[in-house]
Amino acid sequence: MNKVEDILATKGYKTISVSPDTTVLDALKLMADKNIGSVVVIDSNNDYKGIVSERDYSRKIVLRGKSSSDTQVKDIMTSDFPKVALYDTVDYCMQLMTDNFIRYLPVFSGEELKGIISIGDVVKATILQQQETIEHLDHYIHSPR
Repeated sequence: MNKVEDILATKGYKTISVSPDTTVLDALKLMADKNIGSVVVIDSNNDYKGIVSERDYSRKIVLRGKSSSDTQVKDIMTSDFPKVALYDTVDYCMQLMTDNFIRYLPVFSGEELKGIISIGDVVKATILQQQETIEHLDHYIHSPR
């Protein structure tokens, strides 16, 4: 599992999305119902606009004393996440996330949103890759010569 495409093949390409006019409270309810930490913001033309995460809520609503029932996701979403492609490596994604202090990356094929990967997905893929390497080395070391 070296590529973003491998992560999405395992976890699925489905994304949970809301419109830009959705209230933050409704987006939070959706995240709680789906047990996820973010939702994708898609406009009426089915165009990707950004991501709203629990971090956006805590920093842009709670800490600023705003109301989650009166604020729309378009007012707090993050729209400047780096975008990755299906063929990008897991290592590249880990580096992007680390360098930019982010937990999510939108995955695109051309201009089409294909999915979202999280830091958890990247860490899981990295651990799996390391386990496979260890198993290969162990098999090599213990194989009869």
